Amino acid sequence: MRIIATITSLGMGGMIGLVGTVAIASSPEEYRQLGLSYRQQGRYEEAIAALETAVSLEPDHVSGHVILGWTQHLADQDAAAAHTLVHALQLDPFAIPTANALGIVYLVQDQLVAAMMTHLWAAYLNPDNEIAYFNLSLAAQRMGYDAWAIELASRAIALEPYNPHPLIAGAIAHWSKGDQQQAIQLYRQAISLSPHYHTRSLSTYLQAAAFHSEQIGMANQIRQRY
Repeated sequence: MRIIATITSLGMGGMIGLVGTVAIASSPEEYRQLGLSYRQQGRYEEAIAALETAVSLEPDHVSGHVILGWTQHLADQDAAAAHTLVHALQLDPFAIPTANALGIVYLVQDQLVAAMMTHLWAAYLNPDNEIAYFNLSLAAQRMGYDAWAIELASRAIALEPYNPHPLIAGAIAHWSKGDQQQAIQLYRQAISLSPHYHTRSLSTYLQAAAFHSEQIGMANQIRQRY
């Protein structure tokens, strides 16, 4: 049962509205929903506490661990996130969302080999897994495999042509390989999908999508040439 109580009080010098929310959950699902609600509000500490309670009440619920792990990632607790998601993958090695999430966490932790292996597994489980190919492209480029990064980005673009991120990944891989014309062409396509990538806010958007600082620097170079 979930009870939400709203408390309104008046201050002594006039009217002051004080609204407090008290949420009580009793089942694992209610704790998960409560955690997701906190996460949407950016209240990560409370979200993690609620989601940890859900996991303790239902330890074999795979998606519960994935939700917790991803929330830890959003809270910049990537070591804890990796631990949680590894456990989730042990519970069900064939869960694609788990492999996707774990691969991203490894990528932002600069564990490139682990990121590659995890995303290759995710792509094996689902050959149409755009998330896996996109992140594989980012990892391959960082490891110096520009040609492979281009192929992987092309696969991600084909699977999700309206997502600018694979286009930018492809542009970066071409730029890294020395093909500036193709890089600019792909970047132009990304901007046509989302003008955000032609602004100074570019870094914020790309960092949130697991691009490395060096890759963001290359994207800025392409943007300036566009």
